[in-house]
Formats: sequence, C-alpha cells, structure tokens
Amino acid sequence: MPDSSPADATPCDLGFVMPPEWAEHAATWMSWPADDDLWFGHLDAVRAEFAGLVRTIARFEPVQLLVRDEESDTDARARLGGADVTFHRVPLDDVWMRDNGPIFVRRGHDLALVDWQFNSWGGKFNWQHDDRVPEYVAGHLGTHRWAQPFVLEGGGLEVNGQGVGLTTRSCFLTPTRNPGLTEEGYAALLADTLGVQKLLWLDGGLENDHTDGHIDTITRFTDERTLVTSVESNPADPNHAVMARNLAELRAMTDQNGEPFRVVELPLPAERLEGAEGRLPPTYANFYIGNGFVVVPLYGDPNDARALEILRPLFPGREVIGLSSRALIEGGGSFHCVTQQQPTGTPWTGQ
Repeated sequence: MPDSSPADATPCDLGFVMPPEWAEHAATWMSWPADDDLWFGHLDAVRAEFAGLVRTIARFEPVQLLVRDEESDTDARARLGGADVTFHRVPLDDVWMRDNGPIFVRRGHDLALVDWQFNSWGGKFNWQHDDRVPEYVAGHLGTHRWAQPFVLEGGGLEVNGQGVGLTTRSCFLTPTRNPGLTEEGYAALLADTLGVQKLLWLDGGLENDHTDGHIDTITRFTDERTLVTSVESNPADPNHAVMARNLAELRAMTDQNGEPFRVVELPLPAERLEGAEGRLPPTYANFYIGNGFVVVPLYGDPNDARALEILRPLFPGREVIGLSSRALIEGGGSFHCVTQQQPTGTPWTGQ
C-alpha cells in the first residue's frame, strides 16, 4: 500500500479534492458497538438502533462494517442477516467512524484517502486502535494514503464540493488537538489536503458536546449553496445564544462566488435529555446523506415531525427517513457520527 508523508506531493498538488457527501457513494463504512461500559448499560438498545440504521443504509448502498471481536461479529451477523454488509475483523475502541475513519479524496475517477491523527477529541477516551482504522481501509482497498501528523475529525468539517469548508473555533482551535495551529494555518492545511479554498468559521456548538462543538451537530450543507442550521427557541436554554449567533454569522457569509448562502433554520429537539454524564446533545442536523436517501435521527420528541418536514424539501430525489437515535445519543453522537462515506472511484496506487 503506497503512502505519502507531508513532505511529498500533497493531494492538492495532484488534483485531489474531498467530494461533498451527496456525491455518489461506493459504500458506507461503520463500526459495530461493542462496549457496554461506554454505553452506560444501554448496549443492547444501541445495537438495536444501530442495526436499524445499517439495514436502512444497506437498502441503498453497500455497508463495510468493522467488528472488533468474535462476540461483536456474531451479534452483528445475527441482527443483520440478509443485509448488504461486508464484515471486517479489526481492533476497535469505539464506533465514531466519522471522526477516526479516513477522509476520501478524488481526482476524476481516481480515489485515495487522507489519514489524520485521531486522539479521541483531545484525549477524552481510548483511541489507539481507532487511530489505525484509515490505514486498514487503505490496505483493504489498495489505495494511496496521505498520512498526516495533524489531528482532525471528519465531524468537524463540512464541505460543499465547490471549495468551501465550514468548521467551528471551539473544536479546531482547542489546545488538545493541534497546539499553535491558527485559523490561517488550518486554511492552508485544508487547501493542501482536501481542496478547501475558502474556510468559514462559526464560534461554537451544543452544550456538553464532548467533541467541543463539531459542525456536523449544528450546521450542514444540503447542496452547494444551502445550509441548514440548528436554532433553539427557548431564550433560557444555554444553546439559544450560541445558535442565534451562528445563524447571524451564516447569513453574513458568502460562497466561493461571493454569493450569500440560502440558510434554513432547523429546530433542536424541544425536550432536554439527560444522560450518565449530564446533558446530552441531541440534534436533527446529524443526518447522513447517501445514494438516494437521507437518514435523520429522531428522539421521540415533539419536534421530530417538524424536523423531517423541514429537511424533506431540501433533498429532492432522495428519500428522507427518520429513525430512532434515542439510545445512540447516550454515547454523545448520532447517525452522521457513526458513518463515513466512500465515494465512487478506482483506488489510486500513487503510480
């Protein structure tokens, strides 16, 4: 498996860029939940929801599923029998493939990947096994891998496929990720590695989000010019002021052509959810876009139906499907956090 270091030609040098999530997928990569302690005793309920998510995605595109041991393998096969799933036995710490998995880049039909350092959102949990997943994926596919010395999680970055990226200062600028790396430094890094020519910044995310405010929990591109962003209607809620400030900033931002974005407001769940470590960060913005579908997390909340009503018109030609994420959110994330898309393309070997 050919690899590159930062001293070699960058993806940008060779014409590779990160496609948007709505570009055609060859597969979705996921990791099976395995540790009951990490799920505070909710593992069985989490696996039931996870199986529903995998089965739904597999109706539309193949799923590549990592399982960490024999028990996980047996459990997953029993719950997923008949679904279009390929199993991989890989050492794992957790399930958050969006953050520890590779970020794929493409040049025409050539497919390669960027392997970022993963340190579990600043050393909050174990990560040593998860940090090696991109290397495994590159080896399995036989594709080129750019190994980076920088920490970066996929949930911390949104791209529109036309050179614009969106992130949060509360996440990228934490000293537990890349100490000393400035906004300008990130802009140069993401231009070289992922083809982001215009990097936009929001200040922060949801209260008690252990990712320090990933963009994929609050604000998402639905197409190259449309952003959907979370809002909190209750002025007494700590999320209200942060989301209102984000909304105002987004309305003042422009795309790669200097044109304002279309900004659509998406309510947060109405009911406050508490977990083992305090307030949970449920959000409808953590949807996952795939081939002909969008899957949206639901929480048994009064705003569930309203969220689906807002999102459906934003994805013409795709089936917008709501699935329960009430157990999954106990671990701090939802559907986008546990998925990583592999765009269509022929693995590029670097030759």
